[in-house]
Amino acid sequence: MPFALTASFRLMGRDYDSAVKASGFIGFALGTTMNAVVNMRSLVTRYGPAPRAFLVVPLVGAFFVDFTNAIITLFVHWIR
Repeated sequence: MPFALTASFRLMGRDYDSAVKASGFIGFALGTTMNAVVNMRSLVTRYGPAPRAFLVVPLVGAFFVDFTNAIITLFVHWIR
């Protein structure tokens, strides 16, 4: 898990916003979009706002969940 955190931090730009996005990535790894938001919020309450991270991470997470659900549904219908 530490490798994933460091890799996502470096790929997203190595600044404060990327640190908040990386914490959101770890939240997704723990389970849901809400975990990502809670992880990001804990950083934001301590170190300051990161509006770009709060715009990008929940939108991408919600899109990923919907897209994955659509693929699984199509696959299940295809198997029948």
